[in-house]
Amino acid sequence: MDIELVAEGFEFPEGPIAMADGSIILTEIKGRRLTRVSPDGAKTTLVETGGGPNGAAIGPDGAVYITNNGGSFEWLDNAGLTIPGPTPASHVGGSIQRFDLATGKLTTLYEACDGRRLIGPNDLVFDRQGGMWFTDHGCGTPEGRKFGGLYYAKADGSHISRQRDHLIAPNGVGLSPDEKTVYAADTQLARLWAFDIAEPGVLGPPPGFAPGRVIRNLDGFQYLDSLAVEAGGKVCVATIINGGITAFDPDGSIEHFAVPDLVCTNIVFGGADMRDAWITASSTGKLYKTRWPRPGLRLNFNA
Repeated sequence: MDIELVAEGFEFPEGPIAMADGSIILTEIKGRRLTRVSPDGAKTTLVETGGGPNGAAIGPDGAVYITNNGGSFEWLDNAGLTIPGPTPASHVGGSIQRFDLATGKLTTLYEACDGRRLIGPNDLVFDRQGGMWFTDHGCGTPEGRKFGGLYYAKADGSHISRQRDHLIAPNGVGLSPDEKTVYAADTQLARLWAFDIAEPGVLGPPPGFAPGRVIRNLDGFQYLDSLAVEAGGKVCVATIINGGITAFDPDGSIEHFAVPDLVCTNIVFGGADMRDAWITASSTGKLYKTRWPRPGLRLNFNA
């Protein structure tokens, strides 16, 4: 796969959005900001978010919605690579933020669900109804791990519900083309989950003792991060250690596309034919572009 370096010098980039004007908006988790990258690689800071802005997506009102983990990582330098480390003692939880591109106003929509603080919101995707599915990655503590979950919330701040609880490390999230399935990648299990949707914003009952259907676990020592879905239904998940993108077919078969970074964190599709793909290579602070072999699924909203 031929890749082109678009820009570098980011502080752990994530959450890329392919905008209608050809620019990319992305988060910088370590940098605590939202950044726009023009096609020629020029960078502009849109807003300082604080915390740890992780995933980002355009909502039904044209605003940018951000899953902010609240600063759930310390940052380690390993031979010049930026690596997420333990959760600092100062971490109290994360939030869902809304950034208005027209006015420059940043607001917080959600910090809790049913009286329980969000731990580390990670990634999000909007359905056709304009609601968002998002993952809470949880976080580590000296005593063990705080589990995460899968949530659904309305973009106007009026409703949030926890649809699956006690997931180990849910990260990337996406919808199948028919929006009957929500996918979530578990980082530490290297597992892609599929959850059946009963109605908009509501999951069906879990299958037996499992929280969802297992599409596949990756072999050996690998991690999974954020994801995007192809128009044909394959789920493309950024892969850590085995750096690159792993495309999962719903039948469980996979193919891997290598990228020169151990910590690839996300992919987004765009362009006229939806075959342009941008990949965040986070430990080296780079944004790459490539031509994907198949078109990506067009998201429900853009700006």
